Amino acid sequence: MHITISSLEHIHEAARQFIEAMGDHKIFAFYGKMGAGKTTFIKAVCEQLGVTDVINSPTFAIVNEYEDSNERPIYHFDFYRIKKPAEVLDIGFEDYISSDNLCFMEWPELIGDFLPEEAVKVMIEEQDDGSRLVYTED
Repeated sequence: MHITISSLEHIHEAARQFIEAMGDHKIFAFYGKMGAGKTTFIKAVCEQLGVTDVINSPTFAIVNEYEDSNERPIYHFDFYRIKKPAEVLDIGFEDYISSDNLCFMEWPELIGDFLPEEAVKVMIEEQDDGSRLVYTED
């Protein structure tokens, strides 16, 4: 999967493309530098899935729960403030990822071996022209 987001005006189209490419996968780990647009892209994906709640980074809460248009939960994690990978056990991480609901994770590199093998690794990179490239490694 390779999706280019040329500007914020095109982010919802990119989110639709991402959703079409998700297949049956439920767990997505988003990698990118600070300011690359991980939260903004996840917000656009959630909006395209019908989430009407306020969508923001769960930096301090670690996890936010939203509901899609079919009233199914979507879990949005931000591990930026995790100090030790084992802290994810305190928030019930294993229950979330085994729930068969969508899970979107920011800063997954901070949870070490707790990242499930089935997680789809999604990279977001800012390009020289200010656009963003969203891709998975095949």
